[in-house]
Amino acid sequence: MEKHKPYEQIFGHKEDFKVKYRFYKLEEGGRYILPNQGIRSDFWYEDPDHEHNWLFMIYPEFEDENGDLIEGMVNQEGIARMWILSPDNRLYHQQRIKVGTIGYFREGSKRTGICEIIELVGLHKNPVV
Repeated sequence: MEKHKPYEQIFGHKEDFKVKYRFYKLEEGGRYILPNQGIRSDFWYEDPDHEHNWLFMIYPEFEDENGDLIEGMVNQEGIARMWILSPDNRLYHQQRIKVGTIGYFREGSKRTGICEIIELVGLHKNPVV
């Protein structure tokens, strides 16, 4: 397996926000096994302006208990850095995402984990492109 390249190196800025997450267990409808760092799950959060079937390309990057990036399989629960992939969607999310917002990791139509936004990092600092 290829080593995960940190998104900060790829995108040239800090993460947009951080979440406290918990992957669902299999009996809750979750995954058979925990994912590896670099999973490109989509993200969804509740907002009255969202269409029901929308998914956002906002990718997680998982930290260990020391705040360092995890290599390999991620933890059942913890903290993840979140990255909005499309610069065209920044303004939309800047107007809606706030601390305390509940979101979900999604793989297709399946919710694989629940998250709470705990910190805004670069989302409101980075200029809208």
